[in-house]
Amino acid sequence: MRAGFAGTPEFARLALQAMLGAGFVVPLVLTQPDRPSGRGLKLTPGPVKLLALEHAIPVLQPRSLRLDGRYPDDARQAQAAIEAAALDVLVVAAYGLILPAWVLAAPRLGCLNIHGSLLPRWRGAAPIQRAIEAGDACTGITIMQMDEGLDTGDMLRVESLPIDSTDTAASLHDRLAALGSDMIVRALKDLEVAGGAGQRLKGIPQPIEGVTYAAKLDRAQAAIDPALPAQLLARRIRAFNPAPGATITLPGLTDPVKVWQALAIGAHTQAAPGTVLRASPDGIDIATGDGVLRLLELQRAGGKRQSADVFIRGWSPPG
Repeated sequence: MRAGFAGTPEFARLALQAMLGAGFVVPLVLTQPDRPSGRGLKLTPGPVKLLALEHAIPVLQPRSLRLDGRYPDDARQAQAAIEAAALDVLVVAAYGLILPAWVLAAPRLGCLNIHGSLLPRWRGAAPIQRAIEAGDACTGITIMQMDEGLDTGDMLRVESLPIDSTDTAASLHDRLAALGSDMIVRALKDLEVAGGAGQRLKGIPQPIEGVTYAAKLDRAQAAIDPALPAQLLARRIRAFNPAPGATITLPGLTDPVKVWQALAIGAHTQAAPGTVLRASPDGIDIATGDGVLRLLELQRAGGKRQSADVFIRGWSPPG
């Protein structure tokens, strides 16, 4: 089984690592171009590229795969490499580029995607974060046979995980990444048997009902709007942890403060949304459009994360 791989971040790296550990031949890796990182904005490779280089796997980093797009030379180079690799299958996980029809048709047995939700719920770019933000009780991994739609292909494997009340995007990401890595190895082993007879795995069409889209995270949403309900704000803070991080402007401070942990408490108040009701070692209580939001862990601009107890020692709300 010659299994190519397309992915970029840590979520994808774990899947590639599992494939290599299971003994699959990975003749080619596609990943996003290196990005500026750190204070010096030095071009830095992603986790998938670093792992591929460790295993001496050829790596391509096209800016686009569209032959008629903005970077046709990149796309033609990728096309030649994919054809030369003679792939049986291409595994895709958090790659970041849309695959045009020619890529989907290139591997003998098509392309498989590891998607971090229970499709058709949360198709799109940020399924982990949007599931937390929406208050979903569970999520999971769908292994999907890719087609030209946005996460619309037939489902090959589906397994669920509960979302804990304390889960952040980081903690849920790690559990889903581990599950996805295990599932793709099992799916490839099944495909190896079926593919030997020239057949793809049999998938189940996605239900027509229950489709939702996980829009890409918008930094504008990171600013906490106290007019919203406390329950929603607490979930959004967890969903935006670690990136981009939720922020709030507190009285007496010029720069917004990042909020890493918060809790919606059952108190009721008639105070205007945004009012600081109480600042104590237990937390900073903020009035919202519905209920009270207690800030538990904060970070000043340029500073370190601090518990509310430590934070309030250097901050006194007016009045």
